[in-house]
Amino acid sequence: MSGQEYINQERRKYIRLDTVLPVQFRLVSLDGRSFLSGWLLGFTSDVSHGGICLSANALDEKCVQLVRNKSAKIALEIEMPLLKSPAVAQAFIAWVKDSPGNPTRYLIGLTYEDIDQGQNSRIMRYAWTRKLFIPVVAVIFLLLAGGFGVNSFLTAKLIRSNKALVEQLVEVSQEASAAKERSRQMASEHQDLEESLQSLQSRIQGAQEDRTLIDKLTQDKSGLQEQLSALQRKESVIADELQRLGKERGELEKINFDKMYRWLSVHQNPRTGLVMSFEGASDIKNWAFTYDQSLVAQVYNNVSDYSRARKVLEFFSRSAERSGGLFYNAYYVNDGLPAEYTVHCGPNIWLGIAILHYTKESRDSGYLYLAEEIAQGIMILQDKGGGVRGGPDTTWYATEHNLDAYAFFNMLYSMTNKRVYRLAAENVLDWLRQHTYGQSDIPIQRGKGDSTIATDTYAWSIAAIGPAKLQEIGMNPDKIMEFAEANCVAEVTYIRPDGRSVRIKGFDFAPDKHLGRGGVVSSEWTAQMIVSFKIMSAYYKAKGDSLKALSYNVKANDYVDELVKMIISSPSASGEGAGCLPYATQDSVDTGHGWNTPKGSSTGSVAGTAYAIFAFHNYNPLVLED
Repeated sequence: MSGQEYINQERRKYIRLDTVLPVQFRLVSLDGRSFLSGWLLGFTSDVSHGGICLSANALDEKCVQLVRNKSAKIALEIEMPLLKSPAVAQAFIAWVKDSPGNPTRYLIGLTYEDIDQGQNSRIMRYAWTRKLFIPVVAVIFLLLAGGFGVNSFLTAKLIRSNKALVEQLVEVSQEASAAKERSRQMASEHQDLEESLQSLQSRIQGAQEDRTLIDKLTQDKSGLQEQLSALQRKESVIADELQRLGKERGELEKINFDKMYRWLSVHQNPRTGLVMSFEGASDIKNWAFTYDQSLVAQVYNNVSDYSRARKVLEFFSRSAERSGGLFYNAYYVNDGLPAEYTVHCGPNIWLGIAILHYTKESRDSGYLYLAEEIAQGIMILQDKGGGVRGGPDTTWYATEHNLDAYAFFNMLYSMTNKRVYRLAAENVLDWLRQHTYGQSDIPIQRGKGDSTIATDTYAWSIAAIGPAKLQEIGMNPDKIMEFAEANCVAEVTYIRPDGRSVRIKGFDFAPDKHLGRGGVVSSEWTAQMIVSFKIMSAYYKAKGDSLKALSYNVKANDYVDELVKMIISSPSASGEGAGCLPYATQDSVDTGHGWNTPKGSSTGSVAGTAYAIFAFHNYNPLVLED
């Protein structure tokens, strides 16, 4: 074997390093009794369990000769990262090689004669770690990149799928609306033909012996009967089409409303438990309104997702800053700090309502104390007449807030059996009867001394007090619903985020004739009215009036069909394209009640989405039902 072959064979024992270790070394006589040089500086080039390749620079001629002739051993001190003292070894020279391109540098292969095994193991672990580090990191990077790529692909696919589901539902709903309208027109035409046939039959019977007139009338009757037969065939086709569309729409609605729950879930902040109220809004981007947190907690609660509901309640129980025992209207999602230093009783009452629903359904009474603390704060705002002021720093009284309070106190009484809550509810009802109900021209005023029409006061009167109790106090629930339909319904063109236009019929925040902006459909307030239509249907069904029950149920379903036309795909990647509802059909417009709809044409609303889910599942948040 040649000298070069021997060197190559020996070098194959070593591990290539992408970094070097500093080494102090000196030449020692072969018998180990004397030092042949002072301490010199070198570096490891390669290492193995049996030795190292030492890279040495600027050796004097005497040292070079000793090394080349292998006339010396080498004493080593190898510096190791993270170790206080170097690894000490003694080694024989196995081979020597000049370094290409550097005549003063020598590569010296050393075989350990003596080294501490623990220190040697540390050197090898470090060598292997450094050797494997780059490929391992590269593999990890590739895996992460691949995983990210796969995840991105799957996410993009999911977004496309969810958007397609939304668009499909909107298209089917539009087809169903058009088919219903054709069906109504045919029904009206059918009735006209029936009346015309009856009229002709009467004239035929009255014609007596006038054969000419009888023949003519009989011929006209035959023509009408042919028209009626043709119309009946068309009605049969439309009925089949409506049945098909109804089945398809029902399946799509179920899927999309499940996706809407998903949308509410993925936006819950893992640290605070809050959910941003408006996804895509430019001015209140990271705000979480307290009222909206009540609604989303109830959505979680309704599907038995108690852990998410608890996260919301836990924030208010442990983290949320208060003023005078009551919570602010809004907090920032990310850190939970107040976003609006305003305290109104309505959002606090709704938070209490969410706690009571959670307590009843989960059987966890850990937050009941908080509901009672809120109740105590609200009762402080209750005057001698029973009315609840809008907040600690306000003098006005809102019908909306007092309806909330009536429902809240009733729910607390049913859960705790404490008479103080029953009395508080009765006093609120007395105030409502005295200050907001009973006018002939406007059945429900917006507040004390305020005759403005607010749609939610009509919906919540039915939901909070109930048709039977309204009848008992002298209010006609049918008239309340009729007034809301006659004055607050708007039919508008909604420009969807993709630029397509759809016609939507729903409820405005107030009569559009009182506002210069034209009609606007509110998703939340339309859903509130749907809940009230269903309450009225159930009320008349229990009374045995099937016709009225059917009439209200048909209206509820018709408005559900209109509402789903407003469903849009989540405007953010985190929303996975899942369905949600904008707050209204127009952004940044006056509601008529002192505030505007959010900015942003593709803004997903927690309130609109949550209340739409309530409407779809026939859930009334203002009562504790079995």
